[in-house]
Amino acid sequence: MERFYLGFGLGMQEMIVIFLIVLLLFGAKKIPELARGIGKGMGEFKKAKNEFEREIHMGEEEGKREWDRVTEERQKTSSDTAPKD
Repeated sequence: MERFYLGFGLGMQEMIVIFLIVLLLFGAKKIPELARGIGKGMGEFKKAKNEFEREIHMGEEEGKREWDRVTEERQKTSSDTAPKD
């Protein structure tokens, strides 16, 4: 017999037991409120992650532009100071 597994190696029976424990601990009226709070938290986390990735990308681009600028300046100064035949 093949078992159906959800994420993290949990089967359907384990998920049902966890759901029943949550239902007993928080009650039917608190579960939607709890789910909303978790959803908002996940949304804030995703927003912060996207902002962090954007900042990293901008930093990479700025560093690349600065590197290109410095390299260009070095090439100009080395060509200016090179002995001419």
